[in-house]
Amino acid sequence: MKLKTLALALGALLGTAPALAQASWPTKPLTMVVGFAAGGATDAVARIIAKHLGDELKQNVVVDNKAGAGGNIATDFVARAEPDGHTLLLGSVGSLTVAPHMNPKLPYKPLQDFAPVTMAVVFSNVLVVKGDLPVKTLADYVKLAKAQPGKLTYASPGIGGAGHLARDLRKQRADIDVTHVAYKGGGPAMLGLLGGEVDSFMSTPPTAGPHIKKGSVRALATTGARRDPLMPDVPTVAEQGYPGFETLNWYAYVVPARTPKAVVERLNQALVKILKDPAVAKELELKGLSPSPSTPEELAAYMQREYDNWAVVVKKAGITAN
Repeated sequence: MKLKTLALALGALLGTAPALAQASWPTKPLTMVVGFAAGGATDAVARIIAKHLGDELKQNVVVDNKAGAGGNIATDFVARAEPDGHTLLLGSVGSLTVAPHMNPKLPYKPLQDFAPVTMAVVFSNVLVVKGDLPVKTLADYVKLAKAQPGKLTYASPGIGGAGHLARDLRKQRADIDVTHVAYKGGGPAMLGLLGGEVDSFMSTPPTAGPHIKKGSVRALATTGARRDPLMPDVPTVAEQGYPGFETLNWYAYVVPARTPKAVVERLNQALVKILKDPAVAKELELKGLSPSPSTPEELAAYMQREYDNWAVVVKKAGITAN
């Protein structure tokens, strides 16, 4: 009789284990890791959401900028973190789905080493040039690049990121030779452009927007299938002689693999609630970012598709980590 009672008690306890794990989490402040320096779009998104996530979970959420290697340093750090839900990564297309195809020695495997939580935002990039560069259109830019092979310089937030890939794809389609200069984030890359260190930069809307409005940089093209609603006067790359050209940037939340499912679900619920909040959505949209909350399963499927698609693109275009 006592054995039966013990068995029932154990069964009840085990049956409620996920619920108990979810109820007791979080037990300490969370760290939201970002792979780029302060001042860029990833950092902006992280800081907008971190405050609301802290309020929702009743714990402090600290944004930790681990810049370098196109976000790969931060991604590897989170892959090795304790799988308890207290460390999460706001990852990007580059480190989560492109890097493995460019670097066979990458220390992590994005599809195996992480548990997807939710998509955060999706957006197009914008090609901007320094104010004194004598070009006003994408055609002008291509013409100048062809007249001076290798002389024009091009900034990106890091090797393997969406900006770097968009540059290499456009370079291939336009048959031009421009020199790549990698920075440790969109903020430093924009400072490089403003300071005259580089001639052009495939930027995110939050990073470029204020400088476009001031007239300190000039926008030539956006990379989406349609014009950006915040820059309706800036034509797309596809409109300017390159039909079918489209590259989208995205940021998504992931945690280390083996994080308890109940914790992943609670984190998903909190982040989705925040991303669906009208005030948060408006704040992100004003920066040219589209909130795109998802289920963990939807993000996993999206990452797999992106991983497979970029494998083909990288191989066909001959894009490398150099």
